[in-house]
Parts: sequence; C-alpha cells; structure tokens
Amino acid sequence: MIDKKELVDKIENTELERIPGDKDVWEKHIYLNDDKVLIVGYEEEATFNQDPEEETVKNYYWYWELRDSRTWAILFEDHDKIFSFCESEMGIYSDQERMEDVVGNIDEAEVCSWSKKDLIEDISEDITDKVLEWLTLPKK
Repeated sequence: MIDKKELVDKIENTELERIPGDKDVWEKHIYLNDDKVLIVGYEEEATFNQDPEEETVKNYYWYWELRDSRTWAILFEDHDKIFSFCESEMGIYSDQERMEDVVGNIDEAEVCSWSKKDLIEDISEDITDKVLEWLTLPKK
C-alpha cells in the first residue's frame, strides 16, 4: 500500500486536467496499486455575474473519489463540499492569486464561500488520511 508521504506528494503534484462538459470541472487521476484510481478534483458549484461582459465570480468545491480502475465503479467518495474556494474573472484579469477581494463590481465576500483550507496543499493531508482509511476498509 502507498505510504502517506508519497500519496500527499502525488495529490499535490499531479496535474489537473479539465473534464469536458458543461460545468467547469478539473480532476487529477492518481493510479494506485490493486486496480484503484484516486480522483481529486474541483467542480463549479455556483456562478454569479451582473453582466456577462463584466465580472464573473465562481464558487468551486473540492472532492475526491476512489474508483476501480478497470470498471470505473465508485468504491468510496467524498463530495461533502467541506473545502471550497472562489475565483473572479473580469475580461483578461482574474484573482486566481487571491490578492484582492474585489476585481470588478461584485463584492466576493457577499457571494463566495471559502473554507479555511482552500488550496490543494492545504487539504492534501486530509484527503490522504481519508483515502488511506478507505484502502483498509472492505469494498462497499
């Protein structure tokens, strides 16, 4: 079985890829031993915009799933929306670096939901602890 330090490293350093579809979803696929794959991603939960030509603010939440890599069946999942973050875009400008609370005319404090831990580096150990627990449990 994979050890905690190695799994934390994989969660933090595996590249996110955009998943095709209508929603803004990004995932990392981390293949583990015993035909299992860990999926760590974030999904758009809500979008706020006063004018499509102006600023758009999006709320996202992190999730993770343990799947059978052969059948893609979900073995365990966490979509509890405990870890969330918000991004703002206005034309070519964004607050992805989280330097300002207001990029355009929308006050993000009124529409955004941030958890105390919102970056992957902040939550990788929480994810790892849960996944290692799942790996010791019998399948659903």
